[in-house]
Amino acid sequence: MFKYCSLYSGSSGNCFFVQSDTTNLIIDAGVSLKKIITALDEIKIDGKNIHAILVTHDHIDHTKSIAQLSNKYNIPVYANKNTWKAISSIADKIPDNNKKIFNIAESFSIGDIKILPFHTPHDAADPCGFNLYNGGKKISIATDIGYVSEELLNYLKESSCILLESNYDPEILKCSSYPYILKQRILSNSGHLSNISAAKTLLNLYDTGLKKALLIHLSKENNFPELAYETIKNETLNCKNLSIDIAPRDKPTQLFEVI
Repeated sequence: MFKYCSLYSGSSGNCFFVQSDTTNLIIDAGVSLKKIITALDEIKIDGKNIHAILVTHDHIDHTKSIAQLSNKYNIPVYANKNTWKAISSIADKIPDNNKKIFNIAESFSIGDIKILPFHTPHDAADPCGFNLYNGGKKISIATDIGYVSEELLNYLKESSCILLESNYDPEILKCSSYPYILKQRILSNSGHLSNISAAKTLLNLYDTGLKKALLIHLSKENNFPELAYETIKNETLNCKNLSIDIAPRDKPTQLFEVI
């Protein structure tokens, strides 16, 4: 068994879940502890059975409740050294024995899940995504990425499933009420990934074995779930066996199984 879901996803907070036969992982905890517990209840997971929290980067919509979640259930938190430094005020609330450090591009294991962190281009201290391996299957999580480099694409290849950012539509962003400087940040190579860029990424990954895609971190102001879905479907018309789903902002998805 190898399963995954989004508990919450968007600029207001992100939290993802991955499950194997023996291991339960939370990736990011960017919403309130109460919301995380509610979402876990919905997928019938007790917080006492979470084995680790992985952190992609230091922004508050990914780190808001890692200390509360860790302390409530005595869960170790894994982040790279620069991310720990960037969230020092949060780190101070977590006992040292529950603060774990990983290095990007060096694999480690938690239970029966092997984890390979990889660098992502975003305006954070040392942002990363994760390849998660179990039973010959691979799940990749790639959120908050300004663009997909060849290096990043290579890490994503041969994924059975991917949780991939599809943050904005360029035309909606152009007309939005966002200040110019924020629009430029989103559009930059250290900003976020557009629908069309996400679609092209999935198209590139399909021939390497991709079967399922969950679109995550959609902007509330600069995107619509229906638009993201249609953009991806139109670009991947020839990918007949590719399943595409959208992560809602404020509730869990179903638990998807890696087949």
